[in-house]
Amino acid sequence: MNIKIQKLNKSIIKCNKCSRLVKFRKKISLEKRKQYIDQKYWGKPITGFGDTSGKILFVGLAPAAHGGTRTGRVFTGDRSSDVLYKCLHKVKISNQSNSDSIDDGLKLNNAFITTAIKCVPPGDKPTKNEIDTCFKFFNAEIENLKKLKVIVALGKIAFDACVYFYKKNHDLKDKLKFEHGAIYILPNKMKLVGCYHPSPRNVNTGRINEKKMSDLFNKVLNLI
Repeated sequence: MNIKIQKLNKSIIKCNKCSRLVKFRKKISLEKRKQYIDQKYWGKPITGFGDTSGKILFVGLAPAAHGGTRTGRVFTGDRSSDVLYKCLHKVKISNQSNSDSIDDGLKLNNAFITTAIKCVPPGDKPTKNEIDTCFKFFNAEIENLKKLKVIVALGKIAFDACVYFYKKNHDLKDKLKFEHGAIYILPNKMKLVGCYHPSPRNVNTGRINEKKMSDLFNKVLNLI
């Protein structure tokens, strides 16, 4: 792995700057969900994962309470990850169609996956101050993924976080609207792609399915 990313990951895991988020992630890790009562929760901030020489960055808003916060890896061990990795495997970005645990052998090809916020926030709603505090990590990830060309925002909230980040750090002036499949050129020539989040709600309502997501990921591959 990229040495700078390794150092960054150590800093992320040690971070305790947002007292509300620290308190909440500890609460989740102690109370646990009934079906995981016998498991030890990770209970710390979640780092990015994947190919640090990749050209694609997938971004979620924050770790899931009983997914990443439990397993210690982003988009791992929850229903959203089940859909996401079936699609990533279908387009050959991942070596397998499941993401269950940190030691399950999962590898990404030409892609890195992370969250804009490294700790799970109550109600999936981080405060502006929490976002600003965490963006130093997000910025460092983007700066150290040297071959990055495309950012895929998984969901409107993650998309809005990416737009806010670019307005704050890269002088983005345009108003960008989230739409599934929308492609925007950012000030540093990066491409930002909107994608519906593979949440159970979006899947159950038909807003997103494996075909729609896989088709979009194939289009993303053509952008690099």
